[in-house]
Amino acid sequence: MASYILRRILAGLLTIWVASIISFVVIQLPPGDYVTAYIARLQSLGTVVSTEEAAALRIQYGLDQPIYIQYLKWAGLMLKGNFGMAMEYNRPVTEVIGDRMTLTVIVSLAAVVFIWALALPIGIYSAVRQYSLLDYLFTFISFVGIAVPNFMLALIVMYVSFKYLGAESVGGLFSPQMSTAPWSWDKFVDMLKHLPLPAVILGLAGMAEVVRIMRANLLDELRKPYVVTARAKGLAEHRVILKYPVRAALNPFASTIGYIFPFIVSGSIIVSLVLSLPTVGPLLFKALIAQDLFLAGTILLLLAVLTVVGTLISDLILMWIDPRIRFGMEGGG
Repeated sequence: MASYILRRILAGLLTIWVASIISFVVIQLPPGDYVTAYIARLQSLGTVVSTEEAAALRIQYGLDQPIYIQYLKWAGLMLKGNFGMAMEYNRPVTEVIGDRMTLTVIVSLAAVVFIWALALPIGIYSAVRQYSLLDYLFTFISFVGIAVPNFMLALIVMYVSFKYLGAESVGGLFSPQMSTAPWSWDKFVDMLKHLPLPAVILGLAGMAEVVRIMRANLLDELRKPYVVTARAKGLAEHRVILKYPVRAALNPFASTIGYIFPFIVSGSIIVSLVLSLPTVGPLLFKALIAQDLFLAGTILLLLAVLTVVGTLISDLILMWIDPRIRFGMEGGG
């Protein structure tokens, strides 16, 4: 099993490297570069930028060099823990991302906990009590959760809170007086008070999808001969359901972790804009519009890292819950 984990880590590192190349190239596919977008903004304000000034800016940011040279320099900086300069902010990328990455991870983990905490019991209940009133209700809610975009749900929540509940500020992860305050216990508690709303909004679509997956898988397992045999032997119903069918049905359930992490981060861009969340989503949006090469590339690279880490975690969970997979890994060396 140790050799399997090592192979997966090495494959993950290779995947991250390839993702960094693809991200770097894709960002540069649109015509122009950061200087082009910067000059366009200045010209819209009535400022004229000469050709010499534009060339000097490209030399300053290293945009005058071929793309492979730019990538090699960026890769060399990354090996030293330096992700380059955020051109839009004229600050190091690590400083610009800063707390935003931490807050993004916190919001993502809260959404994943929300998804798992509700999807697992609801999926089990819907399968065991198939075609019951609550099963129909959960099915309806799941379809609504899948159909309604997260940003629309955020807008509805903000409207209802402002119109009928009298809440002046619904968005954000902090109260106005805490948003610029240094980290402290009071600020942490304030964040926990504001965390449930974005976690629920971001996790609703994922929860609805996972409920359907869990229900379908468990229904398939409950119809298999070994369940009928267990019931014929007189085992208690809760043991018949929880001991083997649920564990087998958890396989696809656990495999969703691999895409839930990056999906929440990348899918939260519009929601973060609507709710004014200080996450990396709005940063990525602005960086792509401004063609801020190193900032956008770093955030896309982080999404690749989240995908690789999430996939590895899901594989480890699958090995834990399913002995067949674990024995297969051991047998295969």
